[in-house]
Amino acid sequence: AKAQGGGMLLALLGWISSCVTTFVPLWKNLNLDLNELEEWNMGLWQVCITQEEGVVECQAHGSFLALPPELRISRLLMCLSNGLGLLGCLLAALGLEGWRTCEDKPGRKRQLLLGGGATLGMAGITTLVPVSWVAYNTVLDFWDETVPDIVPRWEFGQATFLGWFAGVFLAAAGLLLACSARPTSTDTPLAPACRQAPAAPALPGGHHLHPKNADLVI
Repeated sequence: AKAQGGGMLLALLGWISSCVTTFVPLWKNLNLDLNELEEWNMGLWQVCITQEEGVVECQAHGSFLALPPELRISRLLMCLSNGLGLLGCLLAALGLEGWRTCEDKPGRKRQLLLGGGATLGMAGITTLVPVSWVAYNTVLDFWDETVPDIVPRWEFGQATFLGWFAGVFLAAAGLLLACSARPTSTDTPLAPACRQAPAAPALPGGHHLHPKNADLVI
């Protein structure tokens, strides 16, 4: 029960973090040396400019097809991860020992728990892949020697680290819940002890009445 509770807690934290990572424009940060009063932030859906006064101006990406391949595929994978995370949480919740759902069918509860754990594991993978892909391309662009040094470089944003934590939480939750879905041990009940048939009443003269069916009574 403790393993299942911990797994569900990690699953919820991972799913919420994955949803936040998907929609916040903090995948990349850019600080301009010429104008240090502005900070540029890029996400999967929009680009935002934060000024020193705290004013934030955001603009959505113009076209989906005009985006770089990593951002296009990351959109799809992150949306898929959010759906898988929600489905995995629902399946795992129905398979928990504390819930009354399918109490008369322990095998069904175990299947739900296994299915929820597997789905959460897939959600973790589909979160780690796009975040790591965008981070890898950010590193390549940052250290690209063909670009002059005066050109600003994009760096990791807060959403990158949040996405890594989300993927690890989801994968760990799936593994924990799947391992906690152990088969229910059904012990075979012991057979009751055999009892002898009651002694036949004695007749006068010391004779005993022996019934024809003196079998054992189970």
